Amino acid sequence: MTDATFAPFEDHFDRDAALRVLRDATNGADDGELFVERAHSETLTFDDRRLRGSSYTAGRGFGLRAVTGEVTGYAHSTELTQPALERAAETVRLAVGNGGASLALPPQGAITPLYRPRDPAAGIDIATRIDLLREIDAHARALDPRVVQVTASIATALQEVAILRPEGGLVTDIRPMARLYVAVIVEDNARRESGGTGGGGRIALDRLIEPDHWQAQVAEALRIARVNLGAEPAPAGVMDVVLGPGWPGILLHEAVGHGLEGDFNRKGHSAFAGLMGQRVAAPGVTVIDDGTIPDRRGSISVDDEGSAPGRNVLIEDGVLTGYLQDRQNARLMGVAPTGNGRRESYAHSPMPRMTNTFMLGGHASPDAILSDLRDGIYAVGFGGGQVDITNGKFVFSCTEAYRVRNGQVGAPIRGATLIGDGATALQQIRAIGNDLSLDPGIGTCGKRGQWVPVGVGLPTLMIGGLTVGGSAAA
Repeated sequence: MTDATFAPFEDHFDRDAALRVLRDATNGADDGELFVERAHSETLTFDDRRLRGSSYTAGRGFGLRAVTGEVTGYAHSTELTQPALERAAETVRLAVGNGGASLALPPQGAITPLYRPRDPAAGIDIATRIDLLREIDAHARALDPRVVQVTASIATALQEVAILRPEGGLVTDIRPMARLYVAVIVEDNARRESGGTGGGGRIALDRLIEPDHWQAQVAEALRIARVNLGAEPAPAGVMDVVLGPGWPGILLHEAVGHGLEGDFNRKGHSAFAGLMGQRVAAPGVTVIDDGTIPDRRGSISVDDEGSAPGRNVLIEDGVLTGYLQDRQNARLMGVAPTGNGRRESYAHSPMPRMTNTFMLGGHASPDAILSDLRDGIYAVGFGGGQVDITNGKFVFSCTEAYRVRNGQVGAPIRGATLIGDGATALQQIRAIGNDLSLDPGIGTCGKRGQWVPVGVGLPTLMIGGLTVGGSAAA
């Protein structure tokens, strides 16, 4: 199959006519665009030896936006016709009025493709995918007779977007996505424990269904479940915590990353508001948001306003140096956009969102960091969590963690939660490993009802004085 193309202004709209409507809608506004989208996604879920779920969704539509100051006029429709666009423009004009503003400069920077523009499931029919899920189930059960349940899923999606701007600029992006996830439940002596893992990105599905890949996923899910079978109750109290590399970066994403998005800071809702140029983290801490890493789940060749993404340094050597910006918040804060204007679909207005957010590695070896942990826990896997953006307070559940005493990693523990706040945790970082790793490609981030794919990353990290919630004495 050849690479896809997306040409809504040849197939649905007359480009010149659409541009006239867009210019009328944004006349006197600060900014705006016409966002056109076509998308489809498919998920197959195999559970307990049978196909439990099969879903396919497809849709298309446009969103028309005009922005004046803090006011946004937005209208969207599933009808890709000139009359529908003209009706949307009337609605948008009612919302923003006649502001008399000068239109902002168009997005700057070259657009570089970061992934192959093709359907990730091309050439792999449903029957082949179902057979693979069945094989995954059988393989997991053959590895350990204690496996009592296997859940495996394959998800693919393709989002095609075109963004027309009032000055006449037009950019397009074709965004593939594929993911494989495996979870197992094991039972021993009437005790059941689970483990799960997955991987993916803006890649073709055939990369995920190679036997070496999916068998490694099954082995890892089973390993986690086996570890949890032998887990002891987690201790409770204030103690030092070592975070493992990779997926534990979800804590950085939630507890720190959201607090560095421009809208929260412009409105003074973030714990980091007003701290630009000040020390907010321990020396050596550098936090990056980078939407330009090829094939990564959180990467975007162009953001949903038409801006090129970037490698944005948010915290450098402990000092706050930047926020993540869309065009509206950047203009209101008097800074440049960072290419982080993202939206879930044509039915949503863009806002500042993360892409791939991670902390750079340091110089310490992971073994040395663990050997310096006198009394605490080593957390290498996380599940759900909650964060209050206004103060950065977080609560995260550990899916895999170990008790550490005198530098020795001991028994696995269950039921551990980490409690703290992002600003304080950044200041209490005591050691940074040299093993930065990004997550395997499974993250999705929610904000104000919108969901977008993201990436996270972290090196091994020691944080002093976190509260650990558990059921046993420390």
